[in-house]
Amino acid sequence: MSARDARSLAQFRAETDDRGRFLRQASRFRDRVTADGSSGFPAAPGRYHLYVSYACPWAHRAIIVRRLKRLETVIPMSVVDPVRDERGWAFRRGDGHGPDLAEGFAFLAEAYTTTDPDWEGRVTVPVLWDTETGRIVNNESADVIRMLNSEFDEWGDPSVDLYPEDLRERIDEVNDLVYRNVNNGVYRAGFATTQEAYEEAFDALFATLDELDRRLADSRYLAGDRVTEADWRLFTTMVRFDAVYACHFKCNLRRIVDYPSLWPYVRELYQWPGVAETVRMDHIKRHYYLTHERLNPSGIIPKGPEIDFTQPHGRGR
Repeated sequence: MSARDARSLAQFRAETDDRGRFLRQASRFRDRVTADGSSGFPAAPGRYHLYVSYACPWAHRAIIVRRLKRLETVIPMSVVDPVRDERGWAFRRGDGHGPDLAEGFAFLAEAYTTTDPDWEGRVTVPVLWDTETGRIVNNESADVIRMLNSEFDEWGDPSVDLYPEDLRERIDEVNDLVYRNVNNGVYRAGFATTQEAYEEAFDALFATLDELDRRLADSRYLAGDRVTEADWRLFTTMVRFDAVYACHFKCNLRRIVDYPSLWPYVRELYQWPGVAETVRMDHIKRHYYLTHERLNPSGIIPKGPEIDFTQPHGRGR
Protein backbone atom coordinates (compact mmCIF):
# COMPACT_ATOMS: atom_id res chain seq x y z
CA MET A 1 0.00 0.00 0.00
CA SER A 2 1.32 3.43 -0.91
CA ALA A 3 1.71 6.24 1.63
CA ARG A 4 -1.15 8.07 -0.08
CA ASP A 5 -3.44 5.03 0.12
CA ALA A 6 -2.57 4.44 3.79
CA ARG A 7 -3.36 8.02 4.72
CA SER A 8 -6.64 7.96 2.81
CA LEU A 9 -7.79 5.09 5.06
CA ALA A 10 -6.67 6.77 8.28
CA GLN A 11 -8.94 8.19 10.93
CA PHE A 12 -6.41 11.00 11.49
CA ARG A 13 -4.48 11.41 8.24
CA ALA A 14 -1.89 13.84 9.59
CA GLU A 15 -0.98 11.26 12.24
CA THR A 16 -0.35 8.29 9.93
CA ASP A 17 3.05 7.45 8.43
CA ASP A 18 3.85 5.78 5.13
CA ARG A 19 3.78 2.32 6.77
CA GLY A 20 0.23 2.83 8.02
CA ARG A 21 1.28 3.39 11.64
CA PHE A 22 -0.56 5.84 13.89
CA LEU A 23 1.82 8.50 15.24
CA ARG A 24 0.16 10.58 17.92
CA GLN A 25 0.36 14.34 17.68
CA ALA A 26 2.67 15.87 20.28
CA SER A 27 1.08 18.15 22.88
CA ARG A 28 1.68 21.78 21.94
CA PHE A 29 1.12 23.70 25.19
CA ARG A 30 3.47 22.74 28.03
CA ASP A 31 3.55 25.63 30.50
CA ARG A 32 3.19 24.79 34.17
CA VAL A 33 1.28 26.01 37.19
CA THR A 34 3.51 26.13 40.27
CA ALA A 35 2.72 26.60 43.94
CA ASP A 36 5.33 29.36 44.27
CA GLY A 37 4.37 31.11 41.04
CA SER A 38 7.91 30.88 39.65
CA SER A 39 6.56 29.63 36.30
CA GLY A 40 4.46 32.74 35.78
CA PHE A 41 1.32 30.71 36.48
CA PRO A 42 0.84 30.71 40.27
CA ALA A 43 -1.53 28.17 41.79
CA ALA A 44 -4.69 29.81 43.10
CA PRO A 45 -8.22 28.62 43.78
CA GLY A 46 -10.67 29.45 41.00
CA ARG A 47 -8.07 30.80 38.57
CA TYR A 48 -7.69 27.66 36.44
CA HIS A 49 -10.35 25.70 34.60
CA LEU A 50 -10.18 22.10 33.43
CA TYR A 51 -11.71 21.13 30.09
CA VAL A 52 -12.33 17.39 29.81
CA SER A 53 -14.27 14.58 28.21
CA TYR A 54 -15.55 11.65 30.25
CA ALA A 55 -15.02 9.56 27.10
CA CYS A 56 -11.31 10.25 26.68
CA PRO A 57 -8.86 8.14 28.72
CA TRP A 58 -6.28 10.95 28.73
CA ALA A 59 -8.79 13.41 30.19
CA HIS A 60 -10.15 10.75 32.54
CA ARG A 61 -6.77 10.66 34.30
CA ALA A 62 -7.13 14.35 35.14
CA ILE A 63 -10.72 13.90 36.32
CA ILE A 64 -9.65 11.12 38.69
CA VAL A 65 -6.66 13.00 40.13
CA ARG A 66 -8.79 16.12 40.62
CA ARG A 67 -11.29 13.98 42.54
CA LEU A 68 -8.67 12.16 44.64
CA LYS A 69 -6.95 15.42 45.55
CA ARG A 70 -10.31 17.01 46.48
CA LEU A 71 -9.84 19.88 44.09
CA GLU A 72 -13.39 20.06 42.74
CA THR A 73 -14.07 23.51 44.21
CA VAL A 74 -10.51 24.72 43.55
CA ILE A 75 -10.38 23.91 39.82
CA PRO A 76 -13.81 24.07 38.14
CA MET A 77 -14.42 21.71 35.22
CA SER A 78 -16.38 21.79 31.96
CA VAL A 79 -17.23 18.62 30.03
CA VAL A 80 -17.50 18.39 26.24
CA ASP A 81 -20.07 16.38 24.31
CA PRO A 82 -18.65 12.86 23.83
CA VAL A 83 -19.70 12.85 20.16
CA ARG A 84 -17.06 14.75 18.20
CA ASP A 85 -17.82 15.74 14.62
CA GLU A 86 -15.72 17.50 11.98
CA ARG A 87 -15.77 20.67 14.11
CA GLY A 88 -14.20 18.85 17.05
CA TRP A 89 -15.14 18.76 20.72
CA ALA A 90 -18.29 20.81 21.39
CA PHE A 91 -19.95 22.18 24.52
CA ARG A 92 -23.48 21.00 23.75
CA ARG A 93 -25.84 20.68 26.67
CA GLY A 94 -26.68 17.09 27.50
CA ASP A 95 -26.47 14.33 30.08
CA GLY A 96 -23.28 15.11 31.96
CA HIS A 97 -21.79 17.55 29.44
CA GLY A 98 -21.85 21.24 28.46
CA PRO A 99 -21.91 24.17 28.59
CA ASP A 100 -18.48 25.78 28.93
CA LEU A 101 -18.61 27.30 32.40
CA ALA A 102 -15.45 29.39 32.05
CA GLU A 103 -15.51 31.30 28.77
CA GLY A 104 -18.76 30.33 27.09
CA PHE A 105 -17.01 28.69 24.15
CA ALA A 106 -19.20 26.67 21.77
CA PHE A 107 -16.24 24.50 20.72
CA LEU A 108 -13.01 23.66 22.49
CA ALA A 109 -11.18 24.68 19.33
CA GLU A 110 -11.86 28.28 20.36
CA ALA A 111 -9.58 27.83 23.36
CA TYR A 112 -6.82 26.64 21.03
CA THR A 113 -7.17 29.44 18.48
CA THR A 114 -7.49 32.04 21.25
CA THR A 115 -4.15 30.82 22.60
CA ASP A 116 -2.56 30.37 19.17
CA PRO A 117 -4.37 32.00 16.21
CA ASP A 118 -2.33 29.83 13.81
CA TRP A 119 -3.39 26.53 15.44
CA GLU A 120 -4.05 23.84 12.84
CA GLY A 121 -3.58 20.61 14.79
CA ARG A 122 -6.11 18.23 16.30
CA VAL A 123 -7.90 19.64 19.35
CA THR A 124 -7.42 17.35 22.36
CA VAL A 125 -8.45 17.03 25.99
CA PRO A 126 -7.64 17.58 28.79
CA VAL A 127 -6.91 21.29 28.69
CA LEU A 128 -5.83 23.34 31.71
CA TRP A 129 -7.03 26.88 31.02
CA ASP A 130 -5.98 30.09 32.77
CA THR A 131 -9.00 32.38 33.17
CA GLU A 132 -6.78 35.32 34.18
CA THR A 133 -4.64 35.46 31.04
CA GLY A 134 -7.27 33.83 28.81
CA ARG A 135 -5.06 31.12 27.37
CA ILE A 136 -4.22 27.43 27.57
CA VAL A 137 -1.55 26.61 30.12
CA ASN A 138 -1.16 22.94 29.25
CA ASN A 139 -2.82 20.26 27.12
CA GLU A 140 -0.58 17.32 28.05
CA SER A 141 -2.37 14.96 30.42
CA ALA A 142 0.87 13.71 32.00
CA ASP A 143 1.78 17.28 32.97
CA VAL A 144 -1.72 18.17 34.11
CA ILE A 145 -1.99 15.29 36.58
CA ARG A 146 1.43 16.12 38.03
CA MET A 147 0.34 19.71 38.60
CA LEU A 148 -2.92 18.62 40.20
CA ASN A 149 -1.01 16.19 42.38
CA SER A 150 1.40 18.71 43.93
CA GLU A 151 0.88 22.36 43.08
CA PHE A 152 -2.55 22.93 44.67
CA ASP A 153 -1.91 21.24 48.01
CA GLU A 154 -2.63 24.44 49.92
CA TRP A 155 -6.30 23.96 49.02
CA GLY A 156 -6.51 20.23 48.22
CA ASP A 157 -5.58 17.07 50.10
CA PRO A 158 -1.79 16.99 50.65
CA SER A 159 -2.02 13.52 52.21
CA VAL A 160 -2.61 12.10 48.72
CA ASP A 161 0.67 11.91 46.81
CA LEU A 162 0.51 9.99 43.55
CA TYR A 163 4.13 10.72 42.60
CA PRO A 164 6.10 10.14 45.82
CA GLU A 165 9.78 10.94 45.57
CA ASP A 166 11.00 7.50 46.61
CA LEU A 167 9.03 5.78 43.82
CA ARG A 168 9.54 8.26 40.99
CA GLU A 169 12.13 6.28 39.06
CA ARG A 170 9.96 3.17 39.16
CA ILE A 171 6.79 5.11 38.27
CA ASP A 172 8.50 6.72 35.28
CA GLU A 173 9.70 3.32 34.08
CA VAL A 174 6.20 1.83 34.31
CA ASN A 175 4.62 4.88 32.70
CA ASP A 176 6.95 4.65 29.71
CA LEU A 177 6.13 0.97 29.14
CA VAL A 178 2.39 1.41 29.64
CA TYR A 179 2.10 4.55 27.53
CA ARG A 180 4.03 3.11 24.61
CA ASN A 181 2.39 -0.30 24.42
CA VAL A 182 -0.97 0.01 26.20
CA ASN A 183 -2.35 3.56 26.51
CA ASN A 184 -1.18 4.51 23.04
CA GLY A 185 -0.85 0.90 21.93
CA VAL A 186 -4.60 0.36 21.60
CA TYR A 187 -4.78 3.41 19.33
CA ARG A 188 -1.80 2.22 17.33
CA ALA A 189 -3.70 -1.01 16.71
CA GLY A 190 -7.08 0.62 16.14
CA PHE A 191 -5.89 3.35 13.80
CA ALA A 192 -3.38 1.26 11.86
CA THR A 193 -4.06 1.21 8.12
CA THR A 194 -1.82 -1.75 7.22
CA GLN A 195 -1.73 -5.31 8.50
CA GLU A 196 1.94 -4.94 9.43
CA ALA A 197 1.34 -1.83 11.54
CA TYR A 198 -1.67 -3.41 13.24
CA GLU A 199 0.11 -6.64 14.14
CA GLU A 200 3.16 -4.78 15.43
CA ALA A 201 0.99 -2.78 17.84
CA PHE A 202 -1.22 -5.77 18.71
CA ASP A 203 1.73 -8.00 19.64
CA ALA A 204 3.37 -5.32 21.80
CA LEU A 205 0.05 -4.59 23.53
CA PHE A 206 -0.64 -8.16 24.62
CA ALA A 207 2.97 -8.90 25.51
CA THR A 208 2.80 -5.91 27.86
CA LEU A 209 -0.59 -6.85 29.32
CA ASP A 210 0.77 -10.32 30.04
CA GLU A 211 3.80 -8.76 31.75
CA LEU A 212 1.62 -6.43 33.84
CA ASP A 213 -0.58 -9.34 34.87
CA ARG A 214 2.48 -11.24 36.09
CA ARG A 215 3.74 -8.18 37.94
CA LEU A 216 0.41 -7.69 39.71
CA ALA A 217 0.43 -11.30 40.85
CA ASP A 218 3.36 -10.39 43.12
CA SER A 219 2.83 -6.66 43.69
CA ARG A 220 -0.30 -4.92 44.98
CA TYR A 221 0.16 -1.99 42.60
CA LEU A 222 2.36 -1.24 39.61
CA ALA A 223 5.08 0.60 41.53
CA GLY A 224 4.85 -1.31 44.82
CA ASP A 225 2.49 -1.33 47.78
CA ARG A 226 1.03 2.17 47.19
CA VAL A 227 -1.35 3.49 44.57
CA THR A 228 0.43 5.96 42.31
CA GLU A 229 -0.23 7.85 39.12
CA ALA A 230 1.04 4.79 37.22
CA ASP A 231 -2.02 2.85 38.35
CA TRP A 232 -4.49 5.55 37.33
CA ARG A 233 -2.79 6.02 33.98
CA LEU A 234 -3.27 2.30 33.27
CA PHE A 235 -6.76 2.16 34.77
CA THR A 236 -8.34 4.58 32.29
CA THR A 237 -7.33 2.30 29.42
CA MET A 238 -8.29 -0.90 31.24
CA VAL A 239 -11.79 0.27 32.15
CA ARG A 240 -12.49 0.91 28.44
CA PHE A 241 -10.77 -2.18 27.11
CA ASP A 242 -13.46 -4.86 26.92
CA ALA A 243 -16.27 -2.47 25.95
CA VAL A 244 -14.33 -0.63 23.25
CA TYR A 245 -10.78 -1.60 22.40
CA ALA A 246 -11.30 -5.37 22.20
CA CYS A 247 -13.94 -4.92 19.50
CA HIS A 248 -13.68 -1.44 18.01
CA PHE A 249 -9.87 -1.41 17.85
CA LYS A 250 -9.52 -5.17 17.11
CA CYS A 251 -7.54 -5.80 20.33
CA ASN A 252 -9.18 -9.18 20.79
CA LEU A 253 -6.56 -11.75 21.79
CA ARG A 254 -7.75 -11.63 25.41
CA ARG A 255 -10.17 -9.51 27.41
CA ILE A 256 -9.23 -7.86 30.68
CA VAL A 257 -11.78 -10.06 32.46
CA ASP A 258 -9.67 -13.04 31.33
CA TYR A 259 -6.58 -11.92 33.26
CA PRO A 260 -6.30 -13.43 36.77
CA SER A 261 -4.48 -10.42 38.27
CA LEU A 262 -5.37 -7.47 36.05
CA TRP A 263 -9.12 -7.99 36.34
CA PRO A 264 -9.31 -7.89 40.19
CA TYR A 265 -6.87 -4.96 40.11
CA VAL A 266 -9.13 -2.97 37.76
CA ARG A 267 -12.14 -3.72 39.96
CA GLU A 268 -10.28 -2.51 43.05
CA LEU A 269 -9.37 0.78 41.38
CA TYR A 270 -12.92 1.22 40.11
CA GLN A 271 -14.18 0.75 43.67
CA TRP A 272 -11.71 3.29 45.10
CA PRO A 273 -13.70 6.06 46.83
CA GLY A 274 -14.88 8.63 44.30
CA VAL A 275 -13.64 6.82 41.20
CA ALA A 276 -16.75 4.95 40.01
CA GLU A 277 -18.57 8.27 39.50
CA THR A 278 -15.88 9.34 37.03
CA VAL A 279 -16.52 6.33 34.78
CA ARG A 280 -19.25 7.27 32.29
CA MET A 281 -19.61 4.22 30.06
CA ASP A 282 -22.43 5.93 28.19
CA HIS A 283 -20.07 8.73 27.17
CA ILE A 284 -17.29 6.26 26.39
CA LYS A 285 -19.31 4.07 24.05
CA ARG A 286 -21.07 6.97 22.34
CA HIS A 287 -17.75 8.66 21.65
CA TYR A 288 -15.88 5.75 20.15
CA TYR A 289 -18.68 4.14 18.17
CA LEU A 290 -20.18 7.39 16.84
CA THR A 291 -17.03 9.46 16.31
CA HIS A 292 -14.73 7.07 14.44
CA GLU A 293 -16.76 6.84 11.27
CA ARG A 294 -14.02 5.06 9.32
CA LEU A 295 -13.97 2.26 11.87
CA ASN A 296 -17.73 2.08 12.43
CA PRO A 297 -19.51 3.64 9.44
CA SER A 298 -22.93 2.34 10.55
CA GLY A 299 -22.76 4.30 13.79
CA ILE A 300 -24.31 1.40 15.72
CA ILE A 301 -23.42 1.36 19.42
CA PRO A 302 -23.06 -2.19 20.82
CA LYS A 303 -25.33 -3.00 23.77
CA GLY A 304 -22.72 -5.22 25.38
CA PRO A 305 -20.62 -6.49 26.91
CA GLU A 306 -21.97 -6.83 30.42
CA ILE A 307 -19.11 -6.01 32.79
CA ASP A 308 -19.55 -5.84 36.55
CA PHE A 309 -16.83 -3.65 38.01
CA THR A 310 -18.56 -3.80 41.39
CA GLN A 311 -17.84 -7.49 42.02
CA PRO A 312 -15.71 -8.01 45.14
CA HIS A 313 -12.10 -7.77 44.05
CA GLY A 314 -10.66 -9.96 46.80
CA ARG A 315 -7.46 -7.96 47.08
CA GLY A 316 -7.90 -6.76 50.67
CA ARG A 317 -7.61 -3.11 51.62
